[in-house]
Amino acid sequence: MYAAAIFLPLLGAAIAGFFGRRIGDRASQIVTCAGVGLGAVLSIPIFFSVAVGGNEEVVTLATWINSGTFETAWALRFDTLSAVMVMTVTCVSFLIHVYAVGYMSHDDCKPRFMAYLSLFTFAMLMLVTADNLVQLFFGWEGVGVVSYLLIGFWFKKPTANAAAIKAFVVNRVGDFGFLLGIFGIYLLVDAVSFDTVFDAVPSHAEDAVTFFGIEGHALTLIALLLFVGAMGKSAQLFLHTWLPDAMEGPTPVSALIHAATMVTAGVFLVARMSPLFEYAPAALEVVTVVGASTAFFAATIGCVQNDIKRVIAYSTCSQLGYMFFACGVGAYSAAIFHLMTHAWFKALLFLGSGSVIHAMSDEQDMRKMGGIWKHVKVTYAMMWIGTLALVAVPPFAGYYSKDMILEAAYGAHTSVGQYAFIMGIAAALMTAFYSGRLLFMTFHGEPRAEKEVMDHVHESPLIMTLPLAGLAIGAIFAGYIGYDVFIGDGRDMFWRDAIAVLGNDPIEAAHHVPAWVVWSPMVVTLLGLGLAYHLYMRRPDIPGRLAASYPLVYKFLLNKWYFDELYDFLFVRPAFRIGRVLWKRGDEGVIDRFGPDGISASVIAGAKRLGAVQTGYLYHYAFAMIIGIALFVSWIVVGG
Repeated sequence: MYAAAIFLPLLGAAIAGFFGRRIGDRASQIVTCAGVGLGAVLSIPIFFSVAVGGNEEVVTLATWINSGTFETAWALRFDTLSAVMVMTVTCVSFLIHVYAVGYMSHDDCKPRFMAYLSLFTFAMLMLVTADNLVQLFFGWEGVGVVSYLLIGFWFKKPTANAAAIKAFVVNRVGDFGFLLGIFGIYLLVDAVSFDTVFDAVPSHAEDAVTFFGIEGHALTLIALLLFVGAMGKSAQLFLHTWLPDAMEGPTPVSALIHAATMVTAGVFLVARMSPLFEYAPAALEVVTVVGASTAFFAATIGCVQNDIKRVIAYSTCSQLGYMFFACGVGAYSAAIFHLMTHAWFKALLFLGSGSVIHAMSDEQDMRKMGGIWKHVKVTYAMMWIGTLALVAVPPFAGYYSKDMILEAAYGAHTSVGQYAFIMGIAAALMTAFYSGRLLFMTFHGEPRAEKEVMDHVHESPLIMTLPLAGLAIGAIFAGYIGYDVFIGDGRDMFWRDAIAVLGNDPIEAAHHVPAWVVWSPMVVTLLGLGLAYHLYMRRPDIPGRLAASYPLVYKFLLNKWYFDELYDFLFVRPAFRIGRVLWKRGDEGVIDRFGPDGISASVIAGAKRLGAVQTGYLYHYAFAMIIGIALFVSWIVVGG
C-alpha cells in the first residue's frame, strides 16, 4: 500500500508518456487520473495509520548507493510529516488532473501534458517520503526538471520558453546551496540518513568549521546553505523572480506548482530538518526575517498587478513567507498546517482563475473583464470561497492556520518575531485588499471586454467545476478539522518526533497572547476588503488618479521592485557579454582560426596554387616536360 501510493502516479506517467499516441488521448487521461486518484485513495488510510495511529513506517525498497563506507538505501519514510504531505499532494493533484482533462480539451498534446503532471506528482511524493538527503535531493531535482517541462509546455511561445529557462536557472542557484549543505552534513556526521543525522546533531552542537577562510558555527552554516535551497524552490525574496513568470504555463500547471507541490518543498525541507535548525538559532533568525520580508514584499506587488494569474502568484509568494517565518520562530506545526490549508484554497483560486480565462476566451487582463458574475455563477462562488479562505475569514481554512502563525510570531517574544508579526499584519491588510480587488475587477462593475467576448462568456463544463467544488470543501473545512491535531491540544500525540522544538513552544505561547493580537488580523482583513470595495465598486475613478498622482510608487510596484531589471543588469547582460567575447574572440578568433578553419583554409589555398598549374594548354605541358627532362639529365650528369 505504501509503495503503491507513491509509484502509481509514475506508472500512469510512463504509460501516457511512452504509449500515449498508441492508446489515444482519452486513455492517457484516464490512466494518469486513475494513477493519482488511487494514490489519493491509499493516502487516506496511510494518514490515519501513521499520523493518527502512530504506526510510523520505513519501507526499504533497495540499496541505492554502496561505495566504500558510504551506503544509501532507497526507502520510503512514513511519519506524520510525510503522511500529511502525501495526502495533501495526491488529493489536490488528483483534482487538478481531472480539471486538466476539461481545460486542455482543445490541446493537441494531451498525453504529453498528462504524463508531465503525473511525473511531477511522483517527483514531489519522492521528495516528501525520502529517508535520506540524497533521495530527497533526487525528488528535489525531479520537480525542478518537470517544472521546466510544464512551464514551457507551450514551447512555440517565446515567453513560455524564457519563463521555463528562468525557473530552471534560478532554482539551480538555490540547489547549489542545498547541495553544499548536504556535503556539509556528510562531512560533519559521516551520514545522510535522517535518523543518523538527527541523532548525531546534539554531539556536534558546538563544532566549528572554516569556510572561505572564515571560522564559524558548523550547524549554522549548514542550516543557512539548506535554507538557500529552500529559498530557490519556494521563491523567497532574492530568488523569487521565477515564480510570476511561471504563469506562462497552462493554468493546471500554475495550480499544481504553486499550491501543493513544488513551492512548498522548501517549507517541507526546513520542517524536516528542524532537529538541525533548532541547534542553529542564528539561521532561524535569518529564516524569520527573509520569510517576513517576502510576505510583505510580494503583497505590495500583488496590489497593482493586472494579470489575474499573476495576482494569485504573488499571493502564493506572500503566503510562503508566512510559512517560513513560522518555521523561523519554531512554529513548524503551524507552518505545515498553513501549507496544508493553503494547498486547498490556492489550488481553488488558480483553477477558478482558469475557469474565468476559459469563459473570457483566454483573456487574463482584469482591466478587460468586469460584470461577468451572472454568467459564471459557480466559478464566482468558488472564487469567493477561495478568497475568504486566503484572507483568513472564519470559518474558512486560512483563518485557523494563518492567525496561528501571526500569534506564534508575537508569542515568540523575540525581536525577529516582532518584526515578523508586524510584516505579517501589514501583508494581511494588503492580501485582503488585492483579493477584493481581484474579485471586484473580474466579476463586478461594467463590462470592459469587447462585445464579441462578452457574448461568448459561459460557465465551464462539469469536468472543470466538479474539481472546484472538491477543492472548495477543503478550503472551507480543512482548517476546522485539522486545528486540534495540528496546532491544538492533540498536537504532541499527532506530531511525535516528526518535527523538533527545543526550549519554549511558540504554539503554546500563541494560545496566551493578548486579545488585541488575536483580533488584529481580522480587523486589517475587514479594512482591506472594505478599501477594495470602496475603490473598485463605489469610486472606480480613484485608483487611476492615485496611480497618476504617485507615478514613481506605482511604477516601482508594477515593475516588481525592479528586481528583474537589477538582475538583468548585474548577471544576465554581463553573462551574455562574456559569452559573446568567448564565442567571437575565443572560439572563432583563436580555436577555429588556428584549428579546423585554419587547417582547411591552408589546404584550400595549396590546392588553388596547384590548380593554377593545370591550364589546359598543350604547349604549357610540353614546356614543363622539357624542363623536367633537362633537370633529370642535369642530375644524372652532375651526380655521375
